[in-house]
Amino acid sequence: MPTRWMDNDVYGHVNNVVYYSYFDTAVNAYLVESGVLDIEKSEIVGLVAETGCSYFASVAFPDHLDVGLAVSRLGRSSVTYAIAIFREGEDQAAAQGRFVHVYVERATSKPVEIPAHVREALSRLAT
Repeated sequence: MPTRWMDNDVYGHVNNVVYYSYFDTAVNAYLVESGVLDIEKSEIVGLVAETGCSYFASVAFPDHLDVGLAVSRLGRSSVTYAIAIFREGEDQAAAQGRFVHVYVERATSKPVEIPAHVREALSRLAT
């Protein structure tokens, strides 16, 4: 995942809030690529209920990032992801995050059970 010029703040590194965008992008890219999320048409979608991040090293534009994605908890209607951001080619994470999706009906925003095909895709990432 490339960093962008606009990701940097006045201190010359990626601003802390941008990491949450990276998390959101990594999770949803996985779901789209797995064929379980149609951004415009899926009737059941995951909404962000919680996020958190610990920072260990700075990254900055024009760094390229590697993103590690795992599922640490798969509940009835929610999933918790563990996400790590690495500067490309490095072994130590620059940041590590937690990202929780609650699955809801798009039309009503009411929580629902995670559909079987989505659960199967998420299970492939289980740690």
